[in-house]
Amino acid sequence: MISQRTNIMFFPLAWPRYLKVAIAIMVDVSICVLSTWIAIYLRLGEFIALSNINLVVVVIPSLMAISIFFVFGLYREIFRYSGLKVLATVSRAIFIYSIFHATFISAIGISEVPRTVGVIQPVLMLLLVGLSRVFIRQWLGVNERLDPKNRKKVLIYGAGKAGRQLANAIENSAELLVAGFLDDDKSLHGQSLNGLQIYDPAKLMDLSKKYGVNDVYLAMPTVGGRRRNAILNRIKDAKVSVRILPSLIDLAEGRVTVSDLRELDIDELLGRAPVKPNQILMGRTITHKTVMVTGAGGSIGSELCKQIIILSPEKLLLVEQNELALYEINKQLETYNEGVSIIPLLASVQNKSLLKKIMEKWRPSTVYHAAAYKHVPLVEQNIIEGIKNNVFGTLAPLEVSIEYDVDNFVLVSTDKAVRPTNLMGASKRLAEMSLQARAESKPFTTLSMVRFGNVLGSSGSVALRFREQIRAGGPITLTHPEITRFFMTVSEAAQLVIQAGSMSKGGDLFVLDMGEPAKILTLAKRMTELSGLTIKDQNNPDGDIEIEIIGLRPGEKLYEELLIGDGVESTSHPKILRAKEEFVSWEEFTDEMVVLNEAINLNDIVGIQAVLKRLVDGYLPEEQVADLTLN
Repeated sequence: MISQRTNIMFFPLAWPRYLKVAIAIMVDVSICVLSTWIAIYLRLGEFIALSNINLVVVVIPSLMAISIFFVFGLYREIFRYSGLKVLATVSRAIFIYSIFHATFISAIGISEVPRTVGVIQPVLMLLLVGLSRVFIRQWLGVNERLDPKNRKKVLIYGAGKAGRQLANAIENSAELLVAGFLDDDKSLHGQSLNGLQIYDPAKLMDLSKKYGVNDVYLAMPTVGGRRRNAILNRIKDAKVSVRILPSLIDLAEGRVTVSDLRELDIDELLGRAPVKPNQILMGRTITHKTVMVTGAGGSIGSELCKQIIILSPEKLLLVEQNELALYEINKQLETYNEGVSIIPLLASVQNKSLLKKIMEKWRPSTVYHAAAYKHVPLVEQNIIEGIKNNVFGTLAPLEVSIEYDVDNFVLVSTDKAVRPTNLMGASKRLAEMSLQARAESKPFTTLSMVRFGNVLGSSGSVALRFREQIRAGGPITLTHPEITRFFMTVSEAAQLVIQAGSMSKGGDLFVLDMGEPAKILTLAKRMTELSGLTIKDQNNPDGDIEIEIIGLRPGEKLYEELLIGDGVESTSHPKILRAKEEFVSWEEFTDEMVVLNEAINLNDIVGIQAVLKRLVDGYLPEEQVADLTLN
């Protein structure tokens, strides 16, 4: 607790700004007079009473100094946060002052004042003004510094430029205190940087106990994914929380702040390194064109919109049936907008007549169909609405796009379409088949599908749920200890969807290479450890976070697949594969859609599942689920 004496020391902080500025001016005037007096003494070797010094040599330099300080903004600074930049500004201001002062004293000359005072006095003034700013910073700085126990100790991993800048930023923090640096460079171990020692990362566990460090800030924004993963593996055993500086443009401009620190992205937790997009493929079907995105307010749809708008389309049509989601993405895109016409459209993808009006008015050349119900348990409990939205909600924009000669129609699909045990996956496979079958008639519109696995950071993402559960103190809920999934960041998925769509020749089913599947249990443990916590289990009953196995949800599989068969070939992009999978003819497909629609109208769940079993290879629903839709 801050003492009464400490409060008295810091009472100037409560003064009004104009009073603080007035006092600063008085101090600077006093420094100007004092430095003149000392300069005369140094020149003559004896002190002269201030009353005997020519007032002109005191008054005019003081007015010059204060005027120049105002021009350089020295009185707009918050004095207790004065740093190196302020001292540099003081130096520049006094350099300008020294030119005028030397001209006034040395060149023109003042009676009874040695001309060398014109050179000596600015040097003294620079020293004294600089010291005054340092004194104010140390006195009024951040009062918690008087009680380090109130400040959380952290270590900075990386003693390079970013690490130094981060340490300087933390110096102004009332809550944080840098205990030192960690760095892999052995030649730096034992040395000091700005008064802070540089340690061997191998000693992190000992350091965390010795100094009470609970947080490590990774200040290595240019390090590669493989090395970052090795660093994280080394850190996780020390039971410290890790935050990271992203690769910022601001680093090049020398601006690093504590607010730039962020939690680890899931791809960093998994040790994945996203592939940089091919800019030629990215812009081929977008730049200077009118582009439409359905489901524009969803996780994938909104990221598609963000990626599309930076590729300079002429117009971007946002089709979304959720008003709030449409409002949010429209608002977000305004910050990206540079001459792009953004058109938010409240519309359901099942409303064919409205889609025709949209096509008639804006004539998009590229359509990305991302609208879908994707949460497995919800769709499993709402079969009819799931079929309507995912199947007939794909057929409507597909047929309208072909009717109005759209150049490219790209369906965003999922790995759950492969041998599905759930309605969501089966409905998405039907959506794929509608494009495959329709492409056989060689329409003007180039049709393509892009299939990928779990998107990190999307709504309902397991990683987001784990992070929330860890913050709440647990438990982490896991459906099965052996469950595995493919993972990809939402931005990487959106970029690959765009690139795949631009490579299509018609009827292509693209599969994104998502690397090796990851065990969800491993992800949960890694997220816990890199939050500075431990897993609570039989081996560690005093741990922080417990993992609770709750059982597989309806329609959920232990392992997801990206391919139905082995018919896959590479493309010009290392992360995009072209799959060959069986499908029925357009005539047979449309006949089955008539039967499916009749079953929907009759609320016939058994009839719906029968159609799905006939059409979707491997569809084996685990159990009969009572649909909750009211018709």
